[in-house]
Amino acid sequence: MKIKKIHKKLLLVLLIPLGYLLLHLSSFSPHLTENIYSKGLYKALTIPLNLLFGYIPISVAEIVLISTVLILLFLIVRTIIRIIKSPSEKWSILGRAISNIVAASSILYLSFILLWGFNYQRLPFKDIAGYDTKPSDVSELKLVCIALIQRTNELRELVDEDSEGIMKLSTDINNTLKRAHKGYKNIEAEYPELTYKFGRPKGVLLSEVMSYLGIGGVYFPFTTEANVNTSLPDKSLPFTACHEMAHQIGFSREDEANYIAYLACKSHPDPDFQYSGTLSALIYATNALYQYSPEDYFELRESFSAGVARDIKASNNYWEKYETQLQDLSSSINDAYLKANMQNDGVRSYGRMVDLLIAEYLKRSIK
Repeated sequence: MKIKKIHKKLLLVLLIPLGYLLLHLSSFSPHLTENIYSKGLYKALTIPLNLLFGYIPISVAEIVLISTVLILLFLIVRTIIRIIKSPSEKWSILGRAISNIVAASSILYLSFILLWGFNYQRLPFKDIAGYDTKPSDVSELKLVCIALIQRTNELRELVDEDSEGIMKLSTDINNTLKRAHKGYKNIEAEYPELTYKFGRPKGVLLSEVMSYLGIGGVYFPFTTEANVNTSLPDKSLPFTACHEMAHQIGFSREDEANYIAYLACKSHPDPDFQYSGTLSALIYATNALYQYSPEDYFELRESFSAGVARDIKASNNYWEKYETQLQDLSSSINDAYLKANMQNDGVRSYGRMVDLLIAEYLKRSIK
């Protein structure tokens, strides 16, 4: 009887190839995925979950993840104790444990695909926005960088500073997260797909752990929560919050979430959000310029205002404190995760944000 139960549980492993097959099939027709899933089924699934979890002031996702780790540790210890007490039944005990893990993992994977994963195969945001992301030459990239530098320098004069001359938010972190939706409110008329109807992003208590993992934020589809690392430098926090909110709306691709966060930040009524988004876009653009034309990069770096330069240096110093092998492992896992969801560029897909910046500049110029 126990063997039959194990076999039944192991049959659930078929949910993994089923989920991947559905994900693969959805990639053949982004238009269908956009209209049937992203604009339809995704919203129908997330609305009740958001009503249940989205407006709870603390991160339910964090509680779930911590509880899951503790439960797994308990189950591992219990399994070891049972094997020690009944060594003659070790294979039966181990088989039940493995079957339980396989069954739970399979159900979680298919649930992930249904709750969010199909969004990886929706229409590219460039098509939604009407942008032409044709290959661009370095001169066009340089023009984008110049425009972003000018705007970033202007905005830097409008934000507050701490005693060390580093940018600081105009409100505390909790109120900053509460304000994040205002940028999306200002762009939903132009981009109805970016209408934001979710609970606000939430700070994570174990933010220091996220920094050691090199993580700025996490979207948790099982509770529809946008979770933010609140230990980040102030200049990064508004952009990161808007990035995770883009995931909430249903844009899974990291590079597109970055660009959408930039759009939301630069359209926000408050200068600290505008500055955070524009500075983040500037960093992506100038990093790309450095790859193709180091001479132009170093020339333009000289035009960064003193305040902008201080903020970038402070941010680099912040992340240097957390550079460990654990962060490298986290990056490798994230790379594997992206590829598993058919984002073949892996972590390098973040660089495609620059194509959207250039396309926007060529279409209407950066404002």
